Amino acid sequence: IYIFIAYKLVSSASPADLVNDQLIMSQIAIWGPIIPIGLAAATISSALGSFMVAPRTLQAIGGDNVFPSRLVNFWLARGSKNNYEPRNATILTSVIALIFVLMGDVNAVAEIISMFFMVTYGSLCLISFMQHFAADPSYRPSFKSKWYLSLFGAIMCIYLMFKINTVYAIAAILVMVLLYFYITFRSNTQKGMAKIFQGVMYQFSRTMQVFLQKSEKETAEDYWRPAVICLSKESFDRYSALEIMKWISYRYGFGTYIHFVQGYLSNELKADAENKLRKLIKIASSSKSNVFLETIISPSNTGAIAQAIQQPGISGQPNNTMLFEFKKGEQEWLNEIIENYSLLKVAAYDLCILASSDRGFGYKKNIHIWIRKEDYENANLMILLSYIILGHPDWKKGEIKIFATFPEKDLKQELQYLTELTSSGRLPISANNISVLPIETGINRKTLINEYSIDADLTLIGFHSSTMKTEKAIEHFEGYDKIGNILFVNTLTSKFIK
Repeated sequence: IYIFIAYKLVSSASPADLVNDQLIMSQIAIWGPIIPIGLAAATISSALGSFMVAPRTLQAIGGDNVFPSRLVNFWLARGSKNNYEPRNATILTSVIALIFVLMGDVNAVAEIISMFFMVTYGSLCLISFMQHFAADPSYRPSFKSKWYLSLFGAIMCIYLMFKINTVYAIAAILVMVLLYFYITFRSNTQKGMAKIFQGVMYQFSRTMQVFLQKSEKETAEDYWRPAVICLSKESFDRYSALEIMKWISYRYGFGTYIHFVQGYLSNELKADAENKLRKLIKIASSSKSNVFLETIISPSNTGAIAQAIQQPGISGQPNNTMLFEFKKGEQEWLNEIIENYSLLKVAAYDLCILASSDRGFGYKKNIHIWIRKEDYENANLMILLSYIILGHPDWKKGEIKIFATFPEKDLKQELQYLTELTSSGRLPISANNISVLPIETGINRKTLINEYSIDADLTLIGFHSSTMKTEKAIEHFEGYDKIGNILFVNTLTSKFIK
């Protein structure tokens, strides 16, 4: 009927007639008087309908204690003694209606009322559209619409609101949004649209994960970026591992931090793990961290490490790096890492071991990288990790310094190589911050590192796979008592800086 009326008007009346004569329909109808009669009937019907529905809506809102005043809620929720009719709400509805009638301008009143009808219909269409993608099994409407019809309805409602009156449209949307947030705040459950958005995000995340799994993967050599898993028992004793994961995951990389709860799976341990996960999420939220947090329950360290390295990448990109943390002077967890190095090698993971000190990360100004000939393949990974960490706002005043130890005859050649590497890779490392130090037989490299990096806030030192296979592997991570936090780095795949 609506479509037919629109067609009739456009085919039988000119645009000027439509603008200047509000009763033009009576001029083009077969029997003119039927138009005013029909308008009167429609007006009375709509008025009665609204006058019946509005008071009951106000009564229900008062009964739900939505209004800030308890007295207002109590007064509106009261009904008549016999059949609980909304007498007080009807009085308030009458006052509101009279205020709009006293405005006198029917067109202005129609525009205002149309705004709230349109924003209501548009919201219903939008919720229907979003519920389609949220796929909530508890949402089972008796009338099912197609998602594109719901989306079209929502868009058209908003479009028509702005076509009618832009100022009123903005005001109506603002009022609707403010009412929603106010009612959500007053509600005990505080769900509503947040639950629908969450459902939409679940479905979108699943779709993207499946898509990324099926898509062709970038080669690690050409397009490497860190996708790091950190496994820690001491999450609440030291935050250094969580901090470094936050810096790596800020922009360029992805991080999954797993708190390890040792023991056999039980109701008590499961509840404890969930409680610790909530604490970690709260800590991460306060520091604006982009790290994905998880917990693992396992009776053995080897089992936990094996579980961790099999975790899927949260970004769709496979995980490629493992981070462990231990406190200087404590060997128990470090021994476990060394003993399970073969698992990481099977997974083809790069390995980073963070040695935490009481100094922490200091003032977050100086990152020192130490390179030697024996583990030159670690150089690119250490430089890339330093660059990624430096990209976090915590290190906005930081700088990277490279120290390389080589035989004296190779110093000039190695200095030229490192300078070209950093300049061609457009890394924020000045040539003045590259130092090539001579190291001859009998000179202790650890002594040099303790001397030159005593003021460093983070020191990166490479180690070779062969180091982990010796009986004295643990000695490689000890003897750095004069410097702060150290990140030991071992790469299993080539990285290119370009």
